[in-house]
Amino acid sequence: MKKILIVDDEDKVRRLIKVTLAIGDFEILEASTGEEALKIAREAIPDIILLDIMMPGNLDGYDVCRSLKNDPNTKDIYIIMLSAKGQKADIKKGIAACANDYFVKPFSPMELIDKIDNIL
Repeated sequence: MKKILIVDDEDKVRRLIKVTLAIGDFEILEASTGEEALKIAREAIPDIILLDIMMPGNLDGYDVCRSLKNDPNTKDIYIIMLSAKGQKADIKKGIAACANDYFVKPFSPMELIDKIDNIL
């Protein structure tokens, strides 16, 4: 079973993504902070991480992404940034942090499912 880690500080967003992904056969993991995301990602090694940028704590999504991509054990995890920050500069910053893809909130649930299906 493929693992997907949803990282967002908003419970409503995590629930929406979980419901969206319920049609697939995935193990869904959740984190609400960057620190929690790193811990779970390093322990569980998910196939995909859906990563918010703006979160409480000391680590934002860019920090989490860079950290995971610089770690030999987690560098191959496919990371999709999901953020309300949709300016070109924000997207460039996400790609510079080595994110594999970038979706701007609000995003199309069907586009997200299609993207995940294509990755897996």
